[in-house]
Amino acid sequence: MKLIVEKNTPIAPAVRLITLRAQDGSQLPPYTPGAHLKFAIPGTHLHREYSLTGDGYPGHTYEVAVLKRGAGSMWMHALQAGERVEAQLHNAFALEPAEDGHLLIAGGIGITPILSMARRLARDGMRFSLHYASKAPASAAFGAEVAALGAHCHLHGGSPNALRARLAEVLASPRPGARLYVCGPQAMIAEVVGTAQASGWPAGRVHVELFEGALAASGDQPFDAELSLSGVTVHVEAGQSLLDALIAAGVEPLYDCKRGECGMCVTPVLAGEPDHRDKYLSAGERAANQSICVCVSRARSSHITLGL
Repeated sequence: MKLIVEKNTPIAPAVRLITLRAQDGSQLPPYTPGAHLKFAIPGTHLHREYSLTGDGYPGHTYEVAVLKRGAGSMWMHALQAGERVEAQLHNAFALEPAEDGHLLIAGGIGITPILSMARRLARDGMRFSLHYASKAPASAAFGAEVAALGAHCHLHGGSPNALRARLAEVLASPRPGARLYVCGPQAMIAEVVGTAQASGWPAGRVHVELFEGALAASGDQPFDAELSLSGVTVHVEAGQSLLDALIAAGVEPLYDCKRGECGMCVTPVLAGEPDHRDKYLSAGERAANQSICVCVSRARSSHITLGL
């Protein structure tokens, strides 16, 4: 999709709202809330994904909010009105119908897909509530927009963990047909998911999107990664990512997105059984167990040998 930058506006500390339109001036395709644009960064093989913040109905502009963090976001922050970009529309976090309403929870920049969902639900007159945790409510990205959606939308201040004391209350007594959507820092998502599970939310009605890494899974065990090329064996703790353990050991493989999406960190597996948690490898590649995305995946076996 060929787009042109209409505006690039600061809306919060380190956050810019980038407004885009079609290069030919045509109406842009509709989308389901939770969708994102995948941008190709010129002069590189890299891509970056940013959630759309609108309600998804057809219009002449798209908007994405970008937190300045890493090379891709710096490129986005530097875009000027009139510059041309290319992007693809995707959705791996789609808003699904819920006969008993939606509960939306966001932390920090995780508000972007959640705001899109809230805007669609509000426009359609559907039942929902929203809880948004921000370190600084007075300068939170979209804080005013969340407040304007109504009394059922709440802004919690102090930190992305500000909801912690109220999570059990917010998630208590789930209605059978309700759906829970959560996006934000990994630790916050893990706590929301754990509390939801303890409160009786069915797993199939809890939807999450991570901006980086993968959620820890119950039963995660430590393992050893033997690096065949360097002759080093790296111990990976249960609460530690394989990539972080490699970097701590002084072995830094190629990596970029840290979300298991770009494929830059794909590494050969010579022995052992990977625990695939990426979005990049195909089902066939996963089944073959001959490669692993080290940024998010782990090992099911106690020992794994990598081509590093």
